[in-house]
Amino acid sequence: MISTSDEVKSVDTIGGLPTEIVNEQKLKKTTRTLSTLQNHSVPIAARVTVSKDESRDFMSVFPDVVRDLTNATKTYNCNDAAKWFAQVLQYNVPRGKKNRGILTVLTYKNLMSPQDLTAENIKLAQYLGWCVEMLQSFLVISDDVMDNSTTRRGQKCWHKVENVGLSAINDALMIENALYSLLKQHFSHLDCYVALMELFHEISFITTCGQSLDLLNSNKRVSDFTMENYKAIVDNKTAYYSFYLPFALAMHLAGYKDAEAFRQSKTILLEMGHFFQVQDDFLDCFGNPEVTGKIGTDIQDNKCSWLAVVAMQRANAEQKQIMIDCYGQNDPLKVERVKELYKELSLPSTYAIFEEESYNMIKTHIQQTSRGVPHKTFLQILNKIYQRDS
Repeated sequence: MISTSDEVKSVDTIGGLPTEIVNEQKLKKTTRTLSTLQNHSVPIAARVTVSKDESRDFMSVFPDVVRDLTNATKTYNCNDAAKWFAQVLQYNVPRGKKNRGILTVLTYKNLMSPQDLTAENIKLAQYLGWCVEMLQSFLVISDDVMDNSTTRRGQKCWHKVENVGLSAINDALMIENALYSLLKQHFSHLDCYVALMELFHEISFITTCGQSLDLLNSNKRVSDFTMENYKAIVDNKTAYYSFYLPFALAMHLAGYKDAEAFRQSKTILLEMGHFFQVQDDFLDCFGNPEVTGKIGTDIQDNKCSWLAVVAMQRANAEQKQIMIDCYGQNDPLKVERVKELYKELSLPSTYAIFEEESYNMIKTHIQQTSRGVPHKTFLQILNKIYQRDS
């Protein structure tokens, strides 16, 4: 739950927001475009999370990453493995929006003075961004195998590609460990090298703990889901590596040492991560697969999602029984019944309120930070994820 004070934490909530705010917003006569379903009236160019120049500059470094890593693989007399690894990297790592990697670069640029933004320093930030994208690929490949997903980022999941299968597990491990090879090649001469390595190890462990929580909760009945468990899953599985990791890496590379600056940044970035995951849960159910690039399976997979938790909070006894009978089932009719129930419970409207109020609360927290990190750096991230549709 995102809150602005201890008082807010003690009151009743709906979907992680104070009930009073939700009810107040519902009584308003004005209508608000539901961003993830209806904001296509906004030009696509205005909703792209990163600019074409940013993406092109970042992508221009990827061939160097592949070269460095295949050369490193060849040093172990593994030429065939090097060829295969190049295919693994090219299929998995540069796909999608690359927001985490580009966020690393943009944050670094915002934290540095213009005279220190040399081509060499920017390229280091780009390499660091690709290390984040490699961690993301490792997690995604592993997650897709565990969930037996079929599509990701608009293409077949790696384990579903012909002649790959469960060898995808080893490929994922190669990607994860190769990022440390990249760090050694390009950052071992810097004072921040150990801090960078330790941060990657810490966040990797936190994220796998979050994945464990997610898998364990998927074996529970939907009636046992709680917002407390949901928040623990979100913070650990998503928020740390998607938001705090890129930002903290950039801070280390920029020479930040102040522990309080890192603490304040972590608080805000975990709130953003929670906001982002609630969006993701909503898109899994109500998003357009042609826009999101994946087919949602949270209902079938019995995931402890924001929608499921809020539905159980708001449902009457009869509606709760529908959730118990239908949630976590592969039957298309039961999946559709859950989606219908979400609509009956006005969850799209509740989500729209949550999205807007969370944005405003995070913005307030950003304005209250005081330790060195420019407010615009946080606001740039927040504005990139607000009202996204993929």
